[in-house]
Amino acid sequence: MLVTFDLFSALIDSRTGGSAALGRLATEHGWDVEGSRLYDLWDAHNKASQRDLDRWVPFAEHCRRALAATYVELRLAADADDDTEELLASVEDWPLWPDVASQLPELAQRHRVGVLSNVDDAIFARTRVAPLVDDTAVLTSERLQAYKPAPELYHRALERADGELTHVATSARDVRGALEAGIRVVRLRRPGHNLDPAGPAPRDEASDVRGVGELLGR
Repeated sequence: MLVTFDLFSALIDSRTGGSAALGRLATEHGWDVEGSRLYDLWDAHNKASQRDLDRWVPFAEHCRRALAATYVELRLAADADDDTEELLASVEDWPLWPDVASQLPELAQRHRVGVLSNVDDAIFARTRVAPLVDDTAVLTSERLQAYKPAPELYHRALERADGELTHVATSARDVRGALEAGIRVVRLRRPGHNLDPAGPAPRDEASDVRGVGELLGR
């Protein structure tokens, strides 16, 4: 069985890392706007772009479009192309959740552990998660040519896993998308993430990676 984790919510505290990077950009540009404000708007535009675009484009392009839309919304003048490059270069500094560095390798001793993420391969390779998992178990949107929450991404992941897949999800759209695609889900609770009240609820939940392993062992 392949056990995949979402990258930017289950394993990486992306809001903290992204807010710090965008806060630095705001300082460089002399803007009086908090990095967390920029991140929240950018993240919302990014998710909308991934959901609504009817063809596959690289994750980096979604990020660029989202940052450009954020600047327009806040009436900020800057080169979104250059700033997107700086933002995505910073993912190497985005922090792991505290349990990940020690507990993910423990889980990998008992299960085949990978990642299922809306990301490009090159961006994933920069993250602190990359050294912790086998690259053959990494299922990126670039490799699957689809984006969450589209069911195609989960179905293609299931095919790659030869029909045995458990996905560990944190964000509302990922939990709902995987469940509605018929994938077994373990919800890994993280600060700032809640279930979609209009969507299905997973049977299994854990507070850390070790707890995920305990559920899988039952």
